[in-house]
Amino acid sequence: MDLEKHPREGSETRVDLHKRPAEPSARRGPQPPAPHEPQAPEGCLAVAVRIPVRIIVLVLVVPVRMLWDALVVTGRFLNDALLRPLGRALLWLGRAVFVWPFVGLWRYVVVPVGKAVGRLGNVLIVVPLVWLHRCVLTPVGHAIAWAARGLGAAIGWVARGAGAALGWVYAHLLTPVGHAVTWVLKGLGAVIAALGIGVWTVVSWLVRHLVVVPAVWLYTWVLTPVGRAVAWCGKGLFWLVSTAVTGVGAALYWIVRILLVLPVLALWRWVLTPVGRALAVVGREVWDALGHAWRVAGHISLAVGRFLGTLLRWIFVEPVRWVHRSVLTPVGHVVRDTVLRPAAEAARSVRRATRQAVAAARESVRQARADFRRMLFGEPRPPRLADRGEPSGRETRTLGSSTTALTKD
Repeated sequence: MDLEKHPREGSETRVDLHKRPAEPSARRGPQPPAPHEPQAPEGCLAVAVRIPVRIIVLVLVVPVRMLWDALVVTGRFLNDALLRPLGRALLWLGRAVFVWPFVGLWRYVVVPVGKAVGRLGNVLIVVPLVWLHRCVLTPVGHAIAWAARGLGAAIGWVARGAGAALGWVYAHLLTPVGHAVTWVLKGLGAVIAALGIGVWTVVSWLVRHLVVVPAVWLYTWVLTPVGRAVAWCGKGLFWLVSTAVTGVGAALYWIVRILLVLPVLALWRWVLTPVGRALAVVGREVWDALGHAWRVAGHISLAVGRFLGTLLRWIFVEPVRWVHRSVLTPVGHVVRDTVLRPAAEAARSVRRATRQAVAAARESVRQARADFRRMLFGEPRPPRLADRGEPSGRETRTLGSSTTALTKD
């Protein structure tokens, strides 16, 4: 009945298994914060030590934090007002003293001298060497190569003749002699092999009956029983020594355990461990108190610094700003309008008149120099233009003029 009432439940379940995973949590809105891990229960020692330690540490840390903040502010002021400008000035001075002279020396002395030396070396060394290679060494090399090719051909012809003679000697003289020597050596080898086989047989029979058989009998009936007896004695001695060593080791183990290990273990378990735990709790609380006191001292130092800054601003900065805004600025505008601008206009007019006078004097000197040159050398000759059959000026060519090739007389 359930299957008839809900025929598509199974298919929907299968489809849901193949659906895409859910979108990231950013699309579903902000997630609730993760629950904090439960803190471990604190002992009575930590609760009893915490408040006094924090009070004492706060009293000790506040002056240190305020001194630290004062040093930080002083350092930043010195860095911004003194060290950074001084560093920039020293950097500029170092560039002016060390970098720019070397740059100028490299740019205006070393580079031109290097270019001149390069050109001089090209003219005095490279060009003669190229000419020597092209006009002397290359022809001489070609001649040497031609002579070497001829000499090589002659040597090859001689070598081919000598090779043919040596081949005839090898084929008609050395080969028969070699075959005869090989046949003689084969016969001598067979005789020596027969003699060696006989000698080897005799020597092996003698070694077998004189050495091997007595050695086997000695090993079987003498050395083996003696070795077994020695091994049995060694096993007994080893068992005795091991038993003695084991007993002594057990005795020493229990002595060391009773006299050293158990007291040290009791000391560690019942004295050092509780003391260490107590010191760890105290140290952790002191460290937490230091961090808390440092943060509280920071807030206190920030409040004190803001109060001092506001006090200094109302005592020094605001009066100076009021004096600058209400007194010095109007006085400066009046001085600018009544003194500086007229003085600047007068200076510009004087500079303009001086420039005009200097230009007039320069023009007079130039004219006098031209008159003196004309008096000594006369008028300069006008340039003579070559007659190339072209119209002069802006005249145009026409059929009625004589400047074309068709109507020229």
